[in-house]
Amino acid sequence: QVNFVVCQLFALLAAVWFRTYLHSSKTSPFIRHVVATLLGLYLALFCFGWYALHFVIQSGISYYIMIIIGVENMHKYCFVFALGYLTVCQITRVYIFDYGQYSADFSGPMMIITQKITSLAFEIHDGMFRKNEDLTPSQRCLAVRRMPSLLEYLSYNCNFMGILAGPLCSYKDYITFIEGRSYQLQQSEANGKEDTKYEQTDPSPNIAVAQKLLICGLSLLFHMTITKTLPVEYNIDDNFRATASWPVRFFYLYVSLMAARPKYYFAWTLADAINNAAGFGFRGYDKNGVTRWDLISNLRIQQIEFSTSFKMFLDNWNIQTALWLKRVCYERATFSPTIQTFILSAIWHGVYPGYYLTFLTGVLMTLAARAIRNNIRHYFVESPAVKLCYDIVTWMATQAAISYTVVPFVLLSVKPSFTFYSSCYFCLHIASILVLLVFPLKRTQKGCKKHECVQPVWSRKLEEESLLQKNSYSPTNNSFSQKQEITCRYQALKQ
Repeated sequence: QVNFVVCQLFALLAAVWFRTYLHSSKTSPFIRHVVATLLGLYLALFCFGWYALHFVIQSGISYYIMIIIGVENMHKYCFVFALGYLTVCQITRVYIFDYGQYSADFSGPMMIITQKITSLAFEIHDGMFRKNEDLTPSQRCLAVRRMPSLLEYLSYNCNFMGILAGPLCSYKDYITFIEGRSYQLQQSEANGKEDTKYEQTDPSPNIAVAQKLLICGLSLLFHMTITKTLPVEYNIDDNFRATASWPVRFFYLYVSLMAARPKYYFAWTLADAINNAAGFGFRGYDKNGVTRWDLISNLRIQQIEFSTSFKMFLDNWNIQTALWLKRVCYERATFSPTIQTFILSAIWHGVYPGYYLTFLTGVLMTLAARAIRNNIRHYFVESPAVKLCYDIVTWMATQAAISYTVVPFVLLSVKPSFTFYSSCYFCLHIASILVLLVFPLKRTQKGCKKHECVQPVWSRKLEEESLLQKNSYSPTNNSFSQKQEITCRYQALKQ
């Protein structure tokens, strides 16, 4: 853990240097790729020793598969190999070396690299094999139209900004950053119309980095002072279960799981700050003209702590992983997309039994929450006072459900997890099943042949914007085409 923090702080300083002295206006993309890759491999070697070779082996074999298999089926082979290689490494680490240890391990970075390998394979398949009209708007924006070079591939997977803690970013965003292409940004004017502007100079990330480092400091302080006094394991303490009342037990369950989150806040926010310090992560301006550095942010703390639905919590927690699961699994699943997505998430996280208990419970909770929301929410949104009461009740229910669901994720093993659930009489499992029996669960719109209906509102908006841009500007302008493509990407992420 000390190695991890030291390496991330070094990466933060290296990011400032990278942005200042190897800026795209001063240095070629080739040099930026080489330096980013070598620094990343050095940090991996320092932090994990020769286990860092796994990063190169996994990336190298995946690239070889992409070259020899071809664009028609490479996404399937890359997906199976990358996920399989990750799983083998996780099995050896857990069951051969150090079961139950929370210290930094080499499988952590491999989880991020696996996301990048599979994402890029699907993006290349979409861009070089599938017809444009068969793609959803988001797939169209992310599609990669040419095979990356080996250096570009290694730089994307192993750059120093994201090799230790991510977060995942799209290949096109990363290449755009390395090559220093100007962004087309959209600012909302006071009258609500979109004013298209071009940013020729990079805005400063200093304020965003300082704010995120402050959050890191507060999260670390909270973790080192409060978290240790509220261990999650105390929820299965025999004396506590025998003497505490149900309200006390549920309150402690909530505060102990809330206290377990700041370490993730620290790691993910620091990773985001490192990318920002290097100049990566800029997503344009808001309606007030304030810069936004959240293109690859991995969490929104306020929305997490005040989420009023299971979906809202998941949408704001580990955001880039949720997007990865949606792009490579949920949107492409032919049946039971929710169940398939949770199973993939469990396999990706590792081989501890607690992970599978958490994600199987999560399937129940998600389906039950969706059924309740679809069937009763519309009764409570007419009056502001009634909606406020509804939001308070759903916030309490969501926090209880999230805490109940993720206990096995922290406890890891089967026996303590079942001890906890049996002490609660599997109450929320039973309640979720009853909800699914009582309330009709509306069919999701996964049946749409080309997935246009998955998110109809923002999909239509993207299509309309794309048509407007196509009619307003000449398609022969290559510079503008690049900017138009990036804008499409930003709008998809914003939604």
